[in-house]
Amino acid sequence: MLDQQLHRARMISSVAAVVISLACGTNYVYSAWAPQFADKLKLTTTESNLIGAAGNLGMYSMGVPIGLFVDNRGPRPAVAAGALLLGLGYYPFRASYENAAGSVPLLCFFAYLTGLGGCMAFQAAVKTSALNWPHHRGTATAFPLAGFGLSAFFFSQIGSIFFAGDTSAFLTVLAAGTFALIFTGFCFLKVYPHTPAYHAVPNGGSGSDTQRLRRTSSSEDGKGRGAGRFPDVEPGMSTPTTYTTPATSTQAHADAEAPGPSSSASAKLRDQTDVESARPLSPSRRTPDEDSDRDVDETSSLMSKASSLPGEVLVQNSVDMDRSHRVDIRGWRLLTNIDFWMLFTIMGILAGIGLMTINNIGHNVNALWRRFDDSVPESFLVYRQQMHVSILSIGSFCGRLLSGVGSDFLVKVVGANRAWCLVAASLVFSIAQLCAINVTNPHYLGLVSGLSGLGYGFLFGVFPSIVAETFGIHGLSQNWGFMTLAPVLSGNIFNLFYGMVFDSHIVVGPDGDRACFDGVDCYKNAYFVTLAAGALGLFVTLSTIRHQYNARLKEAGKGTAED
Repeated sequence: MLDQQLHRARMISSVAAVVISLACGTNYVYSAWAPQFADKLKLTTTESNLIGAAGNLGMYSMGVPIGLFVDNRGPRPAVAAGALLLGLGYYPFRASYENAAGSVPLLCFFAYLTGLGGCMAFQAAVKTSALNWPHHRGTATAFPLAGFGLSAFFFSQIGSIFFAGDTSAFLTVLAAGTFALIFTGFCFLKVYPHTPAYHAVPNGGSGSDTQRLRRTSSSEDGKGRGAGRFPDVEPGMSTPTTYTTPATSTQAHADAEAPGPSSSASAKLRDQTDVESARPLSPSRRTPDEDSDRDVDETSSLMSKASSLPGEVLVQNSVDMDRSHRVDIRGWRLLTNIDFWMLFTIMGILAGIGLMTINNIGHNVNALWRRFDDSVPESFLVYRQQMHVSILSIGSFCGRLLSGVGSDFLVKVVGANRAWCLVAASLVFSIAQLCAINVTNPHYLGLVSGLSGLGYGFLFGVFPSIVAETFGIHGLSQNWGFMTLAPVLSGNIFNLFYGMVFDSHIVVGPDGDRACFDGVDCYKNAYFVTLAAGALGLFVTLSTIRHQYNARLKEAGKGTAED
């Protein structure tokens, strides 16, 4: 019954994580309102892209401190702060649009707040899902990641259905809607501890040694946290200590063969004994082994040392055997790790490619339609912009789900590296860039937006699982924060380059209106650069897979030699 209740609670928490994530990806709906906002305030494409880049900067630049905060304080405070920042960030954009005036640096600051708020709430949602479902981490994290990718579709559809052509009302929806969704999810988001499994170990002897409780080595620090609060501990903050308790083979056999009151009482006695043993002993009662256990860092591996006593019941969750729980690389060790820099490079290249199209698909729409049919009204262009933002979002959603679930399939069934999903992302991005260079008919622009969203989803759907598997689950948030610094540089470079290319083709009208009538030539040169970047990303990804394969072979060889 308790397991069923915990399972239901984890499911509710997972739904809450998806709801929160749905509000965190609104930076990617920027293209749905950026062209109209820029026209109203008479901004250049480069200035518009600066504002969009500031939102991306907020999303990615503070990943490390936010990750540390989530790892040490749990997810809920980060979620609450994220809701406030998103609401405070979007409201000034509505005011600027209504007044047709605004300082670009100030608008960049508020855009940064929206990105920062989304980053805080999203990291908390992903960390919660990873901790609640450690056996299916790829699938569990894929759902909030997919919700994040679907955010732009969700809000763009609300705008096109209920507020068609009304940019001011749409900005109001962004301010109020993001706050409401995250606050709703906040009420149900929680990390639930996993009940440790009892594994009977055959007993070949008896005696006084088999009658005393003994604590195994834990991944957790004994600094007074978690040990005395085992039933209520939140794994996002500290993980409960594991223990061993004696049991003879006769007792184990009797428990298995005799269901009923006696076996139930025996099980209750073991559970009570285990919980009681979780209370820290006074210094005078601790054994030398227990004292040494207190030096283990709270965020280190969850693996327990093998007990020296015969006939113990080992209290150890099977997930502890997962590599992500055996490895704990973070901080300075992360920065000196070759795997980190290879993955960092992949993230920077591929995320930068995706962000350029995500932030500028609206400008692509305007350029192609003004060349193809310059009689179309402004409301039609707004509708097409929102449509392509929706296509991007759906593609991202599908990519995140496919890569998250597919990476679990690759690892568990095929026995392959999760990074093959990054190869798929590189190939999809490269095809998208080719389409962007060659598509001149705006009716086929969906190929660019759809493939760009799909590639972006493949990238972000699997990357958190790769980070957890490579560097350990315990420092996931802070390590992911380091990883998301990569798009800060590449995304800004690609976006600003796009703005420079587009502005070079702009024609300024007598009333100050700015437009480009050259069709695909307005932005084609920018996509030549990202096409080359996609080929480089594919090369680095294949090199990373080969490097990790060789490293795993060496690890397996050392393990065989030690055995």
